[in-house]
Amino acid sequence: MHQSLQLTLLQRAPKSAMDIQSNVLTITSGSSPTDTSSNGQAAKSTKERIKRSDFPSDFVFGAATASYQVEGAWNEGGKGMSNWDYFTQSQPGGISDFSNGTIAIDHFNMFKDDVVVMKKLGLKAYRFSLSWPRILPGGRLCHGVSKEGVQFYNDLIDALLAADIEPYITIFHWDIPQCLQLEYGGFLHERVVQDFIEYSEICFWEFGDRVKYWITLNEPWSFTVQGYVAGAFPPNRGVTPKDTEETKKHARLHRGGGKLLAAFKYGNPGTEPYKVAHNLILCHAHAVDIYRTKYQESQGGKIGITNCISWNEPLTDSQEDKDAATRGNDFMLGWFVEPVVTGEYPESMIKYVGDRLPKFSEKEEKLVKGSYDFLGINYYTSTYTSDDPTKPTTDSYFTDSHTKTSHERNKVPIGAQAGSDWLYIVPWGIYRVMVDMKKRYNDPVIYITENGVDEVNDKSKTSTEALKDDIRIHYHQEHLYYLKLAMECKCEGLLHMVVVRQF
Repeated sequence: MHQSLQLTLLQRAPKSAMDIQSNVLTITSGSSPTDTSSNGQAAKSTKERIKRSDFPSDFVFGAATASYQVEGAWNEGGKGMSNWDYFTQSQPGGISDFSNGTIAIDHFNMFKDDVVVMKKLGLKAYRFSLSWPRILPGGRLCHGVSKEGVQFYNDLIDALLAADIEPYITIFHWDIPQCLQLEYGGFLHERVVQDFIEYSEICFWEFGDRVKYWITLNEPWSFTVQGYVAGAFPPNRGVTPKDTEETKKHARLHRGGGKLLAAFKYGNPGTEPYKVAHNLILCHAHAVDIYRTKYQESQGGKIGITNCISWNEPLTDSQEDKDAATRGNDFMLGWFVEPVVTGEYPESMIKYVGDRLPKFSEKEEKLVKGSYDFLGINYYTSTYTSDDPTKPTTDSYFTDSHTKTSHERNKVPIGAQAGSDWLYIVPWGIYRVMVDMKKRYNDPVIYITENGVDEVNDKSKTSTEALKDDIRIHYHQEHLYYLKLAMECKCEGLLHMVVVRQF
């Protein structure tokens, strides 16, 4: 999930569904990403037949969800309160349509039906996240493990395997126990690292005999920036009263517009996001270390991390804009990928953030470097990026990269706009991302762990009319085309977001 909580695909038990493992997909594709017009749009579309055989036989097609968005049962089965439970229930206006995940699609009670849908779709993989407070209601081991919570995930894993669907498990998808948030500020405090180590080891111990693909964190960038700069996600911290109007405009953009939430808490957007990100990276690295030293050899699994990227395309051919686009990618994807590849933050972040950027100790650098077997990428969209030489009056993540972004070049949109104001349909961006990852990060094994599009909810449509889903079909067809062009990169699978309707 990236910036929006409204991405949906299918309702439970549809009357019919396309088998994504089918032999032939006929798509209308744009030209090669290297063959673009002056405004950056793909040239005239051509017909292209994408076959299953265009991808390796072991290439994985699947789908993904997140615990809070689908499970419901927020206070059933011994589950503790999460930060998202607290946020959506105490501040219902924090979500634009006043919805919450207290029931969601009731996946906790209806997962068997959902697995039937997945099997009918022909999915070979299902990525889902574990709810930390469902397993550890009190946040840490000393307060006890919920047997009902563990049993739920055991039953789900067993049902998936019985349906010949490989489970891909995300350990943390943004729902920290609220008790830890209240006790010491959650990921703002280094104490969270030890608690995360305990939690992740319980996951390996309980489920690792059957789970072969582990993802430590989902989109730490979104959790950090939305929670500690834009203030859109819990704990709703962000811009200060002294911040400039430009910085506040950035925050409104990342919240999808609108006013500050009633739950909004002033923080320090020049320091807090970097502290939170640092602790998240250490949580990831320690979890990988625990898995590798105690479980990987006997369980035979792989472990990685999932990050998001809105590809930054230079607005012009000037060197200034090219450098700015690189910085834009550094401050989003590189912020979390470069440390796990090299043990250090991107040079541009070190230069522009300065002493506000935490440093890894020598021991931590060794721990972090190489802490992945694969890298997950969540790709939805791209943006044009240009240099911003303006000297900011206050320190903030939003201005530290000295970049400006736009969805237009010469008044021409980068792609068709989807349901969310940030999401423009830019299929060629996935090619750019793949090639850049190969070049900059030592040609890693990659999984596209999320990819999808939303639409404005038209309540006047009947269920039959809603199933005529041309926008989403073409979105995925186009992305498959550009992913096919990038198969010289080590991409081993694509997991669509999402397989069932979710919060």
